[in-house]
Amino acid sequence: MTETQISVVIPAYNYAQSLRRAVESVLAQLHEATADLLVIDDGSTDTTPEVLKALLAEHAGRFRAIRKSNGGLSSVRNRGIEETAGRYLVFLDADDEMAPGALAALSKHIACNPKSQMIIGAHWSVFTGGKRSLQNAKPLPESVRLRVRGYLLDKTVSISNGACAMHRDVFAPGNYPEHLRNVEDLPVFAQVLARFPCSVMDQPLALIYKHADSMRHDLRQSLAAGTEQVVSEVFSSRRMPLEFHDLRQAFLAQRCLSLFRDCYSHGEYKLAKTFYVQALRADWRTLGRWSYMRKALRLLFR
Repeated sequence: MTETQISVVIPAYNYAQSLRRAVESVLAQLHEATADLLVIDDGSTDTTPEVLKALLAEHAGRFRAIRKSNGGLSSVRNRGIEETAGRYLVFLDADDEMAPGALAALSKHIACNPKSQMIIGAHWSVFTGGKRSLQNAKPLPESVRLRVRGYLLDKTVSISNGACAMHRDVFAPGNYPEHLRNVEDLPVFAQVLARFPCSVMDQPLALIYKHADSMRHDLRQSLAAGTEQVVSEVFSSRRMPLEFHDLRQAFLAQRCLSLFRDCYSHGEYKLAKTFYVQALRADWRTLGRWSYMRKALRLLFR
């Protein structure tokens, strides 16, 4: 029996309107690699079950689907790790789309880079109205420290679900933290960069749709994740090697700045001020971040 090389997992929660597009984008290319597809309905309350039932009937035997009680993205991705057999996993959001030729390109890249445990690809950002922008995968810094720093602090290393594939061994130090309902992938991507060999590829692996109601823009969930528990998860000893723990305070400041920006863009100016002050207390060098400081100065006159 041939070993499954790539398992694609689609978490589905109340995205009935786009789920068909996501599923069919994967099914169209399953024959191009030794790959399979699993869709996990995370207790959707819209017509997701009906959409899945129709797709399973139309594409009998070509993919699997399971339904679970709602637990958030982390719980779905962890279930996907348990339920699949592929050596590499791709987590494609239900409102996104796998780019044509992605599975064939991944399979070829894996064959040429057998030691790579995470493959970071390019992706298309798709905006309202259909306009697209290609987001290339930048070369990774040579040193592991610079990779971790580039991802957590400098934002020079960018990773997007759907546009990366991870070997299942990378989840040994820790899987997705189920107590976080937002930025749940941040601790996982950080631990992979810190502990495993990674590579990049130029070909776009996904079309990532940008829209206002996306969970990526859910301020409530971002505030619930907070600062300390995210920082503690990223820098837990099982995930992050001790030699990188000196970056913790700077990352706390960066997390505060991220929440400052989110609150500012949502008009929550009082909260924004609070997070900016917290960022300053965590790392005085925040004063040198002019793009944030400019917004903070505007708040003084509100």
